Formats: sequence, C-alpha cells, structure tokens
Amino acid sequence: MKLYNSLTRKREDFIPNVEGEVKIYTCGPTVYHFAHIGNLRTYIMEDVLEKFLRWDGYKVTRAMNITDVGHLTSDADTGEDKMLKGAKREQKTIMEIAQFYTDAFFEDCRKLNIKKPDIIEPATNCIDEYIVMITKLLDDGYAYEAGGNIYFDTSKLREYYVFNKHEQENLEVGVREGVGEDSNKRNSVDFVLWFTKSKFEDQELKWESPWGVGYPGWHVECSCISIKHLGDKLDIHCGGIDNAFPHHTNEIAQSEAYLGHKWCNYWFHVMHLITDDGKMSKSKGEFLTVSLLESKGYDPLIYRFFCLQSHYRRSLSFSYDALDNAAIAYDRMVSRIGALKNEGAIDESVLAALKDKFSAALANDLNTSLAITAVYDALKYDTNDATKLAAIESFDEVLSLDLIEVGKRASEKAAKGIDNSEFGEEIVAMIEARQAARKAKDFATADEIRDKLSEMGIILEDTPAGVKAKRA
Repeated sequence: MKLYNSLTRKREDFIPNVEGEVKIYTCGPTVYHFAHIGNLRTYIMEDVLEKFLRWDGYKVTRAMNITDVGHLTSDADTGEDKMLKGAKREQKTIMEIAQFYTDAFFEDCRKLNIKKPDIIEPATNCIDEYIVMITKLLDDGYAYEAGGNIYFDTSKLREYYVFNKHEQENLEVGVREGVGEDSNKRNSVDFVLWFTKSKFEDQELKWESPWGVGYPGWHVECSCISIKHLGDKLDIHCGGIDNAFPHHTNEIAQSEAYLGHKWCNYWFHVMHLITDDGKMSKSKGEFLTVSLLESKGYDPLIYRFFCLQSHYRRSLSFSYDALDNAAIAYDRMVSRIGALKNEGAIDESVLAALKDKFSAALANDLNTSLAITAVYDALKYDTNDATKLAAIESFDEVLSLDLIEVGKRASEKAAKGIDNSEFGEEIVAMIEARQAARKAKDFATADEIRDKLSEMGIILEDTPAGVKAKRA
C-alpha cells in the first residue's frame, strides 16, 4: 500500500512498526455542537482507511479522543473555551453539553456507517496523564511557567513547522480572526499545556495540579491519550487538514520532546469540504448536518457515496445538485445489484481478479473513486451473478454503502411496480412542481404541495433516485 504522508509531503510505501499490526489515532470531535458534514467527510475517509487495512489482513487498533475541555476558539490559546461557549448558548452544564453532542456525533456516525473506534477516551478522563507529561517537559526544559500558565517552549526544537515552512505568518497578531497576543509567551508560537490561572470566572471544569488549580490545553490531550492506549510508537495519525497546524504540529512537538524519539510515522489529512461561500464551518451560512440532509429527503448513505466519489486529498465542492447526481448514480448502482440472482457456483479465480482490482485502487493512496469503479466493473464482468454478488459483498466491507441490502429493497420495490405512471396529469404535475420547488430550495412550497397530495390520498416517498408516489 502507498499512502500520502503529510509530514514528508510525498506518497510512501506503508510499513507499520510491527508487521501485520496497525495503530491509528484519530482526532475526535469537540462536543460543543453538532458535527457538520465537512467534519464528517474526514471521519468517513478515516473509516474507509481503517476498514481497508482490516480487509487487507492487518490487525488494526484505533483510538479517538472526545474533546470536552481545553479547546479554545482561537489558534493562539486565546478566546473562549468552546465547551463553555456551548454551555452558555444552551444554558446547560458543560458535562450535559458534552454528553448530548457526543451522543449526537455517534448517531451521525451510525447513519453514515462509520465504525466506532476500538478506544474512545474523553479528555476529562486523563488529567493524571497530562500532569505526568507536563511535569517531564518542565523537568527537561521544554516547558516553562509564566503568568500562571504552563507553556511549551518551541524555541527548544530543532524544527517546529514540520508540515509547512511558511506557517509563522499565519499566527501573527492581527493576520486573521481569532489570533491574539499572549504577553506571557516567550515566543509567539509557544502553546499552553496547562492553564493554572483560569481564563474565565465561570470556568466549570478545573483540577488540582502541582502548579495550582487549572485545566489542560487542547493539544496535550491527544498526545497523552494516544500514548496511553497505543504506546510510544504510532503508525498513522488522522485528522482534517485544519488540524495540521497548529494542533498536529504541537502534538508532534510535545510528544517527541516527551518521548525522546520519533512518535508517528504517517500523517493522514483529509481536505476541506467547500461550498459556494468557501470552506464549510459552523459559523458560516447554512449549518449543514446529517439531520438537515435527512429533512430534505436524502439518505445519509448518499452523502457517504458522494464523498467516496472524490479523493480525500482534494477539496470537495458540495451542492444539492451534486448530491442529487450522487443519489441518481447510487440508485442506478443498487438497482443493478438488486437485479442479480444469487445462483450458481462462485468462480474463485474471477472473484480473486475482481478483488485484486479493488485492492489496487485503495492501495493507491486510498483512491475511493477507483474503488467505486471496481464495483461497476464487477457488475459488467463476464461471469455469473453469484460471483458478482460475492465480489460486491466483499467490497462493501470497506465501502459500507449497504449495496446488497439496498439493492434487495430496490428489487422488491421494482417488483411491486410502484411508480408515478398510475396517476393523472394533475397529480403528476403537482409532484413535478414539488420537485422543482425542492431543487430551488423553496422547501415551504414543497411541503405545502406534499400536504395537499396527502389530503388527496397520495403518499410521497423521497428516495435516492427521486420521489416515489403511492396511494394511501
């Protein structure tokens, strides 16, 4: 397998630290709000990576943190704690907010067929581990106390900007929103390991430490949770490209200063999901969530399929038109799969050849687009249906698109002959008008038409291929 390594900025042969075993760490969500679909694109692609490694015979252990303390609203250790911000917004405690949005995150993952990591650790569980790491960093001269806080001293490193050589300008005060000046720092890019002087009068979560009552900085938690559960040598660290700097840069700095050796061999970063307004975020435009897509009639697996059609190292442009096109392609694919008959003996040599093509696609830096093409190739291959179904079932262990199950449902619907041809011109025109309203994002009109049809005894079902109608 070849994998692009963000640290070296090149594709490399993937060689784990221990033959046949892979240890993966994933940066988890900060659970102060719902995850938007840009966040979830990253988790979808990480899920495919993990499942492909398992499919390819590796023993995989994957750990992920849940950030429930310490993540501030800026990249320079200034601003408000995101968890406190969420608690204020909803007038709940931080732990209530954390539990609610943790549950919501994993429910989104369930809908998208994203496997739960083997190990999930909330940041608030590991205070002792943070204190151990910070104490050693202080003892070894990599950290210092100033203004009531403990900082990591980046000037002690031979190289700090490991992912990019030109990032310092991005942290200069006033360059972008959310970057402020902390006069306690010896160097502008030093970062907080522990706040012993609370930044907020109403900071809810605080713990005893050798330096006074306080709470950890955001970056230290991932290093400690990874080392706690996966040991001092990590194979792959995953995350969105937003995290490369400063979060992952700081993780490397503190982890390798603490351990005294290289920590992680491969860094796997997923590029942005973008809209017409630019990079997707929780503060811009329509807040795109899985629940919102569902409310507009989209099965969450359509979004997963949409993501798999593009390479993870390319920014992916989101629009409802693009999602509609993905829905049509997905429906056609599963309809063809549903038409296959599980009859005859599996041709093992053909099955092996089809698997080789699928494997080659994903072994080429996780090329999910070519992996989808391998499904189409299996459908048109000159072999019996049983062999095709065996291949597709195997591929779906990685793709997780429910291809066989949804194909079966599509076949059953086709057998019932449910379509719009049985209705008169007036009803068909109303259905078409509703679809036009949905495409124009006039959802109030679309809902009004749907209600009128319901009163007329016509029930609409939104499917990946479009609307289906039947009599009540």
